[in-house]
Amino acid sequence: MRGYRGIKYTLFICCYVFWVVSAILTAVGIYGKIAKEKDVVDTLTLDPALLLIVVGSAMFLITFLGCFGALRNTTCLLKMFLGILVAVLLLQIAAGVVGYLFTDMVMERTERLMMKAIVRYREDRDLENAIDFIQKKFRCCGVESYKDWSRNVYFECLDTNPSLEACGVPFSCCVGLQNQVRTTVCLYGPRQTVLNTMCGYGVQQLEESSASQDVFTIGCLQGIALWAKTNLLLVAGLTAGLLLLEVTPLELQFTNFKSLFFCDIRSHVCMIGLAAGQISWIKKVQQLKNEDAPRRRSERKDSYWYPAFADFNDE
Repeated sequence: MRGYRGIKYTLFICCYVFWVVSAILTAVGIYGKIAKEKDVVDTLTLDPALLLIVVGSAMFLITFLGCFGALRNTTCLLKMFLGILVAVLLLQIAAGVVGYLFTDMVMERTERLMMKAIVRYREDRDLENAIDFIQKKFRCCGVESYKDWSRNVYFECLDTNPSLEACGVPFSCCVGLQNQVRTTVCLYGPRQTVLNTMCGYGVQQLEESSASQDVFTIGCLQGIALWAKTNLLLVAGLTAGLLLLEVTPLELQFTNFKSLFFCDIRSHVCMIGLAAGQISWIKKVQQLKNEDAPRRRSERKDSYWYPAFADFNDE
């Protein structure tokens, strides 16, 4: 019975933690969706708020099945939870194999998606912040090069473009943002620092060797791949965590396939094993109860039964 309780509460705690996390993700996504002034981006792949809502809701329902089923020893819910995990595992294996065999196709679709995000830069605040974060984190600019920003109407490098940012790039592409700070002297009070957001103006007109002194010239598609290869252990840990959150990891496209693939499988099989183990223990307990029931209901052999005479009159 100790083994049964250990499996039961381990599965319950794991599911409960991810159930709470999924509720937080869903709440943050709903808040972000409501707080937007306008909803320009309405696609799942480009809207971070919508992506959080979908992922959080799916994760909430899946972990609820495991959490409630483990707590109440409900084999029906546990079997549903186990079946969903197996289905997600099979989908992940299929996606990994397809991504590995059709790498060029996957990279092409990813490139088109990132180009679409660049075109819609400045149209959606969440998308803008996401692109800025990626370019700062991975020290990259654009998709393939910094000149990809010419596809955006604000940074388009044409003589007819009236924008002040024409032929430029966002300030998140600038090399060493900590050095791109102007210091101003105040007459009354301490000095103040102001971020120089104009550091990327006009760099599209420069050659790559000259532009590299001011902005990152490497594309984010290549930058993410280089970062993933140099941080393989971190990527493997993040991928395993995403798997437990029931999200198919996208890092398989950018880094060592074998390491991440088998790391994800081990993590997923662990959750499947816990669910299957509890179902097995519940069946054993029910079987023992059914075997003991006839002995508890056994009647005494020296007892007799007499019929009742409702209309008996003693005359």
